Amino acid sequence: MIVVVMDISIVNTALPTIHRDLNASVTGLQWTVDAYTLVLASFLLLAGSTADRVGRKRIFQIGLVAFGVGSLLCALAPSIEWLIVARAVQAIGGTMLNPVAMAIIATTFTVPAERAKAIGVFGSMSGLSLALGPILGGALVDGFGWRSVFWINVPIVLVAVVLTTLFVPESRAPRARRFDPVGQLLVIAVLGSVVYAIIEANRRGWTSPLILVLLAVTVVGVLGVVAYETRRTDPLLELRLFRSVPFSSAILMALFGLCAFGAFLFVTTLYLQNVRGMSALTAGLSLLPVGALIALLSPRTGKFVGAHGPRIPLVVSGTALALGGLLSLVFTPATPLVLVLAVFLFFGVFQGTINPPITNTAVSGMPRSMAGVATSLASAGRQTGTTLGVAIAGTIVGSVSGGTAFTDSEHGVWWLIFGLGLGILALGLISTGPWAKTTAARAAALFEEVEAGAPAPAAPAPQPQVRAERS
Repeated sequence: MIVVVMDISIVNTALPTIHRDLNASVTGLQWTVDAYTLVLASFLLLAGSTADRVGRKRIFQIGLVAFGVGSLLCALAPSIEWLIVARAVQAIGGTMLNPVAMAIIATTFTVPAERAKAIGVFGSMSGLSLALGPILGGALVDGFGWRSVFWINVPIVLVAVVLTTLFVPESRAPRARRFDPVGQLLVIAVLGSVVYAIIEANRRGWTSPLILVLLAVTVVGVLGVVAYETRRTDPLLELRLFRSVPFSSAILMALFGLCAFGAFLFVTTLYLQNVRGMSALTAGLSLLPVGALIALLSPRTGKFVGAHGPRIPLVVSGTALALGGLLSLVFTPATPLVLVLAVFLFFGVFQGTINPPITNTAVSGMPRSMAGVATSLASAGRQTGTTLGVAIAGTIVGSVSGGTAFTDSEHGVWWLIFGLGLGILALGLISTGPWAKTTAARAAALFEEVEAGAPAPAAPAPQPQVRAERS
C-alpha cells in the first residue's frame, strides 16, 4: 500500500529535476504523474473482479512483481517519453495491489468494529504515504538523483513478495464473476478521453477539433457504460451498488477528496521549489506537518467511525479542505513560511479524516463476495480524482513557472479545492441521514438475493400464506 500510493506523490518532488534532466515540458510532467494514476483508475475494477475470481493472494503477488518491474524501467528511462510508458507499466502492477489489499482486509476482518479499526490503519497508510512521498522523494532526489525514487521500490517489493507468501491467506468470492471486455474498453475510453482532453486543452484550446472529439467520446462512452453494464449479469462496473446513497456518496467524496489533494500536491511542489527556491528536500520537509497530522488522525478516525459512525469525520474533513483552499488564496512569493505551513495543517486534517469513513462506507453492508468490486470502485474513485486533480491543476497554472504570475494562476486551483471541500461537507451530511441508510439496506438486500441465486422480488409475498405457515 505504501509504495503504490507513495508513487502518486513521491514523483511530484522529482518533477523539477526531471524537467531539467530530461528537458520535459509541463505537459510531459503532467503525463508523468497522470500516466500512473490514469492506468490505476482504468484497470482497478478489472483487477478487483479478477482477484475475486482467481484468488486475491495470487493476483496480489503478480501485482507486486509487475510493480517492481515497472519501477525498474522507470529508473532506467532515457527520456520523458520512455518514463511515461514505464510509469504506465508500473501502474498495471499497482492496479492489482491497492483494491486487492483492501479486499483481503475486508474478508479477513468480519466483525464490523474490528473491520473499521483495520480500515483505519489501512487508510492511515494511504494518507500518510501521499503526504510522506514528497519528504522521502526530496531526500532521495537531493541525495541520489530523481531515479532513486523508483529504485527504492525494488527492495520493498521483494520483501513484500516474501511476506505475502508467508502470511496472506488465499481467498476468493463464493460466486465467480465473468470477464467483461466491453465494459473494460468503455471505462478506458471514458477516463482516457477526459484526462487527455483536460491535459491537452491548455496547449490546443477547448475548441480544438481533437479536444471536441475527445469530449464527445467521453459522453458516448458514459452512455455506453450505462446502457451496456445495466444489461449484464456480471458487469465490470457494478451499477447496482450505486443504489446505495452512502456508497454513491463515498465514491463521489473519494473523487472530490483525491482530486483536491492531487491538485494541492502538484501546485504546492512547484510553488515551494520554483517560486520560493527551496531544494527538493526542504520542499518535502515543508509538508511534514501534513504527514504528521495524517499519521495522528487516520487511525483515531477509524476507531471513531467504528464506534460513532462517519458523519462527524466527514463534516470535519470537508470543512478543513474548504478552509485550506480559501486560506491558500493569500499565498504570494513573499508570504511568511510560518503562515504557509499553518495553512498546510488544514490539508493534513482533511486527509487524516477522509479515508477511513469513505472506505468503511464503501464496504459496509455489502456481502463478502462483493468486497473486491466495492473496494475497487472506491479505489477507482480515488485514482480518478488524483488523475483529474493533477490534470486540472496543470491546465490552470499552464506553463507559468515562477513569481507572482504563478501564485496568481494558482488562484483557480484554490477556488476549485474550496468548492470540492464544500461538496464533501454536503455529501457527508446527506449520506449519513436516515433516508440514505434505508437505501443502503435495500442495496445490500438486493445483493444477498443475487448471491442466493434468486431474482429480486417484484412484490411482497402474500401475508396470509406466511401466517398460515407460521401457525
